[in-house]
Amino acid sequence: MEFKHVSVLLEESIEALNLKMGGVYVDATLGGGGHSFGILSACGGCTVIGIDRDAEAIEAAKKRLEPFSQRVTTVNRNFSEIKDILLSLGVSEIDGAVMDLGVSSYQLDNADRGFSYMKDAPLDMRMSQTSPKTAREIVNSYSCEELTRIFYEYGEEKWSKRIAEFICERRAVKPLETTFELVDAIKAAIPKKARSDGGHPAKRVFQAIRIEVNDELSVLENSVRDFVSVLKTGGRIAVITFHSLEDRIVKRTFKELEKGCICPKEFPVCMCGRKSEIKIISKKPILPTGEEARENPRSKSAKLRVAEKL
Repeated sequence: MEFKHVSVLLEESIEALNLKMGGVYVDATLGGGGHSFGILSACGGCTVIGIDRDAEAIEAAKKRLEPFSQRVTTVNRNFSEIKDILLSLGVSEIDGAVMDLGVSSYQLDNADRGFSYMKDAPLDMRMSQTSPKTAREIVNSYSCEELTRIFYEYGEEKWSKRIAEFICERRAVKPLETTFELVDAIKAAIPKKARSDGGHPAKRVFQAIRIEVNDELSVLENSVRDFVSVLKTGGRIAVITFHSLEDRIVKRTFKELEKGCICPKEFPVCMCGRKSEIKIISKKPILPTGEEARENPRSKSAKLRVAEKL
């Protein structure tokens, strides 16, 4: 299957980076190479370090970025390892970074990967095929309480407890092996009237399991902080999120990094020595245009937040 992915908020994120000739930029989630292609096309002297934990994405991006092969380096690792990655490449600072936190269209459309509730496939959902934990393991081995917590915290699913109970009942008879078996359990758990509201009934649970499989949220805050720490003064970070959990983490982390002195107001002079690390460029998130949302329905929930290193 050909690796296809439509980059969301492409023009907006490239413009937000404020590209400089000779700059070094990191595409933290290389995917099909869309953002990297845009950066390299827009800035003749720029170089890009493209990171992705999906080996198939790396291979696809290499082909797409072949015209720029002298100016791009691909790394098959997790962006949470950014400091070690730059160290291994002999790079001390970067001029900018873009993080597109969505699942690629290829991963969703490739039934074998098990990300989609619309295609029957083995329960997998791993962004890196070398990861030991799969969706099958979570669905069949986590306790009912653990499943309830994951569905509620990561999927914001109000029927979390009931869905977890139905899954546990079914797996006691036979392990759940496929995405459609899981979808059936979810549909059975949610009352018919409630299923008619808010899109596909399995959407939130699949999101929650995917986040758990790939440990997506626990590394996000530290990763944003690490990326900011390796930016040059004036360098920018652009982060694209696709659900409220990610967006809240990015928004909160940016605010904390922007905050300066935290001494009590009655102190005549600053004693804490804390200084703002960034300036938030996008006070409100940048959203897809109506045209982009129509052409690519998967972009509808996307939000772009941008910050500049002080």
